[in-house]
Amino acid sequence: MFRHTKAVLEKLRHVCLQLSWRQRSTAVKEKTLHYKAGQQIHGFTVKEVVAVPDLFLTAVKLTHDKTGAQYLHAARDDPNNLFSIQFRTTPMDNTGVPHILEHTVLCGSKKYPCRDPFFKMLNRSLSTFMNAFTASDYTMYPFSTQNGKDFQNLLSVYLDAVFFPCLREQDFWQEGWRLENENPTDASSPLVFKGVVFNEMKGAFSDNERVYAQHLQNKLYPDHTYSVVSGGEPLAIPDLTWEQLKQFHATHYHPSNARFFTYGDLPLEQHLKQIEEEALSKFERIDPNTQVPSQPHWTRPREDHVTCSPEAMAPDPSRQNTLCVSYMLGDITNTFEAFTLSMLSSLMTSGPNAPFYKALIEPKIGTDFSSVVGYDGSTKEASFSIGLQGMAEEDTEKVKHIIHHTISDIIEKGFEDERIEALLHKLEIQMKHQSTNFGLSLASYIASSWNHDGDPVELLQINNSVTKFRQALKENPRFLQDKVQHYFKENTHRLTLSMSPDDSYLEKQAKAEEKKLQEKINALSDGDKKEIYEKGLQLLDAQSKTQDASCLPALKVSDIAPTIPVTPVHMSNAGGVPVQFCEQPTNGLVYFRAMCSLNTLPEDLKLYVPLFCSVVTKMGCGSLDYRQQAQQMELRTGGMSVSPQVISDCTNLDMFEQGVLLFSSCLDRNLPHMFKLWQDIFNSPHFDNEERLRVLVMMSAQELANGISHSGHMYAMTRAARYLTPAGELHETFDGMEQVRFMKRIAEMSDLTQVIRMLPRIKKHILNPDNMRCAINATPQQVPESAAHVESFMKDVATNRKHFKAVRPNIIKRPVDVLSDSGPSRKLIDDPNFQPCYMKTFFQLPFPVNFVSESVRTVPYNHEHYASLCVLARMMTAKFLHGEIREKGGAYGGGARMGGGGVFSFYSYRDPNSVQTLSAFRKGVEWAMSGQFTQQDIDEAKLSVFSSVDSPVAPSSKGMSIFLSGLSDEMKQRHRERLFAVTHKNLLDVAERYLGTGHKTCGVSILGPENDAIKKDPSWVVK
Repeated sequence: MFRHTKAVLEKLRHVCLQLSWRQRSTAVKEKTLHYKAGQQIHGFTVKEVVAVPDLFLTAVKLTHDKTGAQYLHAARDDPNNLFSIQFRTTPMDNTGVPHILEHTVLCGSKKYPCRDPFFKMLNRSLSTFMNAFTASDYTMYPFSTQNGKDFQNLLSVYLDAVFFPCLREQDFWQEGWRLENENPTDASSPLVFKGVVFNEMKGAFSDNERVYAQHLQNKLYPDHTYSVVSGGEPLAIPDLTWEQLKQFHATHYHPSNARFFTYGDLPLEQHLKQIEEEALSKFERIDPNTQVPSQPHWTRPREDHVTCSPEAMAPDPSRQNTLCVSYMLGDITNTFEAFTLSMLSSLMTSGPNAPFYKALIEPKIGTDFSSVVGYDGSTKEASFSIGLQGMAEEDTEKVKHIIHHTISDIIEKGFEDERIEALLHKLEIQMKHQSTNFGLSLASYIASSWNHDGDPVELLQINNSVTKFRQALKENPRFLQDKVQHYFKENTHRLTLSMSPDDSYLEKQAKAEEKKLQEKINALSDGDKKEIYEKGLQLLDAQSKTQDASCLPALKVSDIAPTIPVTPVHMSNAGGVPVQFCEQPTNGLVYFRAMCSLNTLPEDLKLYVPLFCSVVTKMGCGSLDYRQQAQQMELRTGGMSVSPQVISDCTNLDMFEQGVLLFSSCLDRNLPHMFKLWQDIFNSPHFDNEERLRVLVMMSAQELANGISHSGHMYAMTRAARYLTPAGELHETFDGMEQVRFMKRIAEMSDLTQVIRMLPRIKKHILNPDNMRCAINATPQQVPESAAHVESFMKDVATNRKHFKAVRPNIIKRPVDVLSDSGPSRKLIDDPNFQPCYMKTFFQLPFPVNFVSESVRTVPYNHEHYASLCVLARMMTAKFLHGEIREKGGAYGGGARMGGGGVFSFYSYRDPNSVQTLSAFRKGVEWAMSGQFTQQDIDEAKLSVFSSVDSPVAPSSKGMSIFLSGLSDEMKQRHRERLFAVTHKNLLDVAERYLGTGHKTCGVSILGPENDAIKKDPSWVVK
């Protein structure tokens, strides 16, 4: 997977941070503290041992004696153990060699020579995460699992893959690029470019935000590895040879150029022993010579311009320009300086109180900040970028002026103390919040600095940086202003990059690709063409053969726990509203949720619900304007959000619950403040500020338009399922292309008065205690206080309690507490007369790739066949669809999944094919109905299903399945038993019964470029 680190940055930017497990001191950490600097273990020498109490871990830094490989272990009381190895990969051209190598090393190795062990291990393990990333200057291979035996299995496969890969030419053709007949079995069909990475990068370059970020980095650091596209520029990829790929592996994938990271509660010695025996003992030290030199500092600023394709769903087609000023900052290995600049960046750009938000967003010159904004520490020297997207070309000079003026303004005025406190409070919450993938967050957080020989342990000691930061502000009140003066005002290494749409952009790209193709073809003799045809047949033959994967390690179904751990919850009530309490080790945080029903909301307001949800916490409330509200939320909570919910019933496909979910968290000391904010939102939200609403509408519409190119498969699946269930229809309204187009229309309105009138109407139906239930997750000590606050909150908002009649006639009541029929109930919509219908929809969009989906109506969660369909989806994906759609078809991804709402969906992602993929789906069904699969195939599919069923749940989310969906531990256990019991006969039966032609009720949807075949076919609805 190619990772443009800037996209990942938002998630990790604030010194990493979805932290922490349990607050007790543990045997794991205690034992780790016994290691001493200088101690030798399995070929490694301990360099330092440091307790990091803020993150509840102990860090051990080691070096491998023979090769110099670096190693960091973070011992923590977390069963979700992680391993990661990263190499510094510094390409000097655009062929995408590190990215294609990342794909190819996972296609078979010395010990595991079968094709594609990486994808095969997905079904032979209970991993909670498995992937690989190519960043600008490193390549990382992480996995995580909660099972010790599984950890050893995966470690063995990963070590062998990176150090001893086969790197077969055939795998290079499949994963990288090849010339091949369009139809590999027809020698007279035209020659075309194919390859997984080739198509992945064509898809990636159809995303304008991504194109812009790539150009910005290449032009800001023009003198070394950052000046090239590490993922591969589609037209340069065909210049890479197999020999160059092997050479890059030999020079970069060596222990002397490697950094190992392990995390969790498994013993360190076992990891070191295995890594030494299976890999490192076979190498001698080399000088990899992969260091990235510092970028020479410019003596004067530069300007540049690039073009992109027009955005079909852009809020205003005449305003599609982007402009951004990017500054090169200092070396990221200076931990405190990097921390300071990251904090400074947040103060300058984040939220409605930030100076750049006020200066650039609020005057509505553009729709949102540019796709690259703020601090980016993913390159050796960091950068800071600020600018706008969705602006008119004539505003270019105005925007440049505003940026320079705002910087001067910040130097003069500085920042309010309360904003700095709010930011440090946010950091405190992020350090206490416990996520399920903490190991992965840490690995990503330390990767860039460690890659350039920064100290990873120093990075983990976040509180040291906070203390130093407070001290610096105390000693010099102008500390931050001086930084702005130095890094922005006086910095001559800055780039102003503009981007504008070009109507013929895609056409030019297609012509350039055609030209490249012709150059390659013209250089071929008849003998070469014959050889290409024969090699194409050989590849097809290899892809079509059933693989012997017996060399790979695997867990057995008997390794899976037979029962699920029970999550105790208890029901209570506050002011007539049911409240669920779930006691969890939450590190002093309290998590509050409230589900509010939409049953009484008039149908004409439904399309507005997502907009209502996104603005209701951002327009001000009570005595606070929207700026003060944002400040209070940052100062007192871990965030407050509202989101639309469509929840399918567990027993009936024609029943569902519709609502919105309120969510917030806070430190226990801030409970009264958090509930006061919710109280003001219920009692006196501000909806009348049209200027503020317009800003939020523009940002929301822009975000939706930008999201299609990387979530196209989700939009295709949502659309394909639209006419199959009543819930499917509402999903499309809230989350589908219908919502994207609706928001585009709203953003185009010159007058939003009509929309402003809708918001209070929606509010009185939704923020209404009459149809609400709440949930609290907190430590046992915090529950009584939390309960008291919920009780008083309900009293304070009681005036909003109104009884409205439900809009739909059939309302079915289900008990909130599944153990008691007499208590409060969830009110579900029942549509007994619903008639599913077959519909094929095509959305023409300016992408060079397709997103294809076919969805089939099957059975709900509690049905006896649901488990068999889950196993069937995983088995079809692994054993048939992956080969057809990705290996043969060249799409980046594809497969089948069984959804909780009873819809079985086929999909493909960034796919060069459109209608042909629908026949691959059909072939998949024929394959399943033919019964040509073994017990081993079934067991592997079960392992794959269980790895998702048993994926870790954070303390903040425990008890949510029963609260939201009425899904009890007993129902989950019954589903578990059914999964264990699935047989060959069951799979044949459900494939025939639900997916067989003539039996199925389905919908089809494709998002993609202009398609003549579809346009000429009257059975398609073209949007």
